[in-house]
Amino acid sequence: MTLWLNAVLATVVMTSAPAERDSTDFVGDGVFYATIEGPAMDKSGNLYAVNLGSEGTIGKVSRDGKAQLYLSLPQGSIGNGIRFDRKGQMFIADYTGHNIWRYDGKQLTLHSHEYRMFQPNDLTIADNGVIFASDPDWANRQGQFWRIGLDGKAQLMETGMGTTNGIEISPDQRRLYINESAQRRVWVYDLDTELNPGNKRLLIEFADFGLDGMRCDKDGNLLIARYGKGTVAKVSPQGELLREYRLKGEFPTNVTFDSQNPDLLYVTLQKRGAVELLKLTTDSH
Repeated sequence: MTLWLNAVLATVVMTSAPAERDSTDFVGDGVFYATIEGPAMDKSGNLYAVNLGSEGTIGKVSRDGKAQLYLSLPQGSIGNGIRFDRKGQMFIADYTGHNIWRYDGKQLTLHSHEYRMFQPNDLTIADNGVIFASDPDWANRQGQFWRIGLDGKAQLMETGMGTTNGIEISPDQRRLYINESAQRRVWVYDLDTELNPGNKRLLIEFADFGLDGMRCDKDGNLLIARYGKGTVAKVSPQGELLREYRLKGEFPTNVTFDSQNPDLLYVTLQKRGAVELLKLTTDSH
């Protein structure tokens, strides 16, 4: 009986023990609002994310993990994805105002407004400054995406998709990746010399949980936030799932690389209002 009881207790301990995590906290719980999103890092190594303390703000986090208010958006605007271009200008997807904002460190400027947008979500910026924006319609589980020129004019690239969310250009500027959260699919397009997408095909499809923001590493692999699963998936350009990194929080919304160390990945965690840090050097692939 004693041996049987010990075996049962050992099984309970093993099954109830938390899974080993690959991440550590960079910014703790509740520093940002529960809807934290958008992470992007400038060339100096400062991290930015939306909704510091309340919605409609942009927070700036120093290298030692201390956050302060950086920018407040106009009344009625709430940011989502953030990206920097090669000039160091910040671009912010404003999903409530159907806008893309540009901030040069001194002045906030309306870069693009398109009333036909559902709610611009994530952004990716080509080396020449062309922007692609995902645009989900969450209520109807559908979406579309836009190409925004240097003049701020938005051109609808495709509609009738699933809930478009994460979006990224490959390092060689030859591929565009878009995922659909509810449908758990990642699509890839070829980009021509004018950055027009074509030859759409399925890269990978997941069996469960959602997809959110994503970034390419220096080798062209995608790091994808798995919303609800509490992981970041690493997917090769050929569509092979290489591994998944386990997070502390369950609801990662987006990821960004450290501008000074490409082996560090920052992850924003919804509901926690926190930022976790992954050290990718532990990856065996």
